[in-house]
Amino acid sequence: MRTHHLVAVVTAGAVLVLAACEPEAAEGGKTAVPGAPAPAASSSKAGAAPAAKSATLPHFVGKGLQVAQDEAQAAGFYALTSHDALGRDRLQALDRNWKVCSQTPAAGAGVATSTTIDFGAVKLEETCPAGDAPAPKPAGDTMPNFVGQGMKAVRGALPANASITVKDAVQSRMVLQESNWKVCSQDPKPGTALTGQPVSFTVAKTDETCP
Repeated sequence: MRTHHLVAVVTAGAVLVLAACEPEAAEGGKTAVPGAPAPAASSSKAGAAPAAKSATLPHFVGKGLQVAQDEAQAAGFYALTSHDALGRDRLQALDRNWKVCSQTPAAGAGVATSTTIDFGAVKLEETCPAGDAPAPKPAGDTMPNFVGQGMKAVRGALPANASITVKDAVQSRMVLQESNWKVCSQDPKPGTALTGQPVSFTVAKTDETCP
C-alpha cells in the first residue's frame, strides 16, 4: 500500500514539472513560440462611425409651406423649421396658409441630410419681402426704436418681467392677437435708459396707417 502511494506522488510531481516547462498558450489556443514576434492586432471596423449621408436639396421658394415640407422629407431631409419672413414672430400654425419666400441652405447637391432646413414664409395673401425683415433688437440697458415693428416680436424683445401696456391707436379695439398689430408709438422714447419702468405702446393693424 505504501508503494502505491509513493508512485502516485512521484507521478503527480512529474506532471507538475512538465506543465511548468511548457510554453504559455497564446490567446485563441495557439502556442506562443519563445522569441517569435507577437501577432499583429486585428483591425475591426465595428466601432467606426457611419458615414454621413448627403443628398440633393430641392428648390422650395415659391411653393406652399406644406408642400415644401413634404418634398423636403421625400428628399431625405427631416430637420425642418420655419419663421415669419416679415419679422412679426407669427407662428406657422397651419402650414397650408403660408408660402416659402426663402430657404436656408440654398438648393444644391451634396447637402448633408442631417442639416436643418429653415423656411422663411409669409401668408398666402402677402408679398414676400426682398429679404427677411430683421427681428426687433433685444432691449438692453436702453430702449430700442420699435416703431413699425410687430407688437408680438417687440414684446419678445423686452425683458420677460417688463410691465407693458398696449393700446389701439386707431380705434378703441382690444388688442387680442399682437402678431396682427404693429407699433405706432412708444414710451419711453428710443435711447432712454431702461431701469424697470413700465413701457407703453400704441398700435395699429399691420395693414393700417398709423395716425
